Amino acid sequence: MFEKIIFATTGTPTCDHAAHVAFDLKKKYNSELTLFHSMGMPSRGFSPFVKDSRTGEDEYLDNDYADWVKEELKTYYAKQLAETEGVTIETSAGESHREILRAARKKDADLIVMGAHSRDEEPGATRYRNVVGSTMQRVAKGAKCPVLIVSRPCTTCLWYFSNIIFGTDFSKASYSAFLFAYQLAKEIGAKLHLFHAMDMTSIHSGKAVSQEEIEAAIADARKRIEKTYVAKMADYDNYEIEVWEGVPYVEILKFARERNGDLIVIASGWSDPASATRGTIMPPIVSRSTDGGRTWTESNFGLPSFEVIDPLLQEQQTEELAALGA
Repeated sequence: MFEKIIFATTGTPTCDHAAHVAFDLKKKYNSELTLFHSMGMPSRGFSPFVKDSRTGEDEYLDNDYADWVKEELKTYYAKQLAETEGVTIETSAGESHREILRAARKKDADLIVMGAHSRDEEPGATRYRNVVGSTMQRVAKGAKCPVLIVSRPCTTCLWYFSNIIFGTDFSKASYSAFLFAYQLAKEIGAKLHLFHAMDMTSIHSGKAVSQEEIEAAIADARKRIEKTYVAKMADYDNYEIEVWEGVPYVEILKFARERNGDLIVIASGWSDPASATRGTIMPPIVSRSTDGGRTWTESNFGLPSFEVIDPLLQEQQTEELAALGA
């Protein structure tokens, strides 16, 4: 499933859980695994000094320093490297998210694994490990492949996940994320939870919304999930549909906790207001259309490209064409 994996690490304990997952995935799928570390930004303009991303200290950037960083990474991950063959280590100087994305493009990676990127000794590091940091946000939005963020212990690892939460805003990119979540659920026999949250208050500019309106919107969203996703799952019946009212990113976390979710799959990238409804979880990725937006071609995380057609829009267009023909 994953042929080329980039493990973006700071070489500190905050990335230990992600390291466990990255090395296990490499063994599971016999993947190419690259340990990648961004050494830091030049301290001033074209200065030969970089601010070390681990210590925050200025270091003279030369081959000796780069070799020293690689040796430090080899020492830190000595146990995993001794048990795993075919792992490469690469470093680069620059903005962390840009260098990670550049490395992923260069390797044509189909998965980026990341851990928390704050240091244990930093004030509030424990708190910040539980939220998505700026580097992770930027990588998730800019990557052309899935990004797996691991900030807590993962004792079961990917192929033992039993509850996969797929959060959708009905954007074009969410369909790509759905195909990934669906393929993974089938491969490992997990239950797939198809989830959508609607921020009704923001849609109505803060005005009170009646219970009847909320219930009607929920019923409409369930119907759209069935037509857009369930119809594509053939005979796979290990799934459930849930639609909640509330702020999407809050509700999806509440739902994941309630269902003991092991993995949350959502789309990221640029917003597509024409297809997203009632608030987005994360802005979706860029899709390409050559026919004025009727169909879209998207990358399916290593699978063949495919056309995305909104079932409800297709149904409406069919009815309009039939009416014209009559």
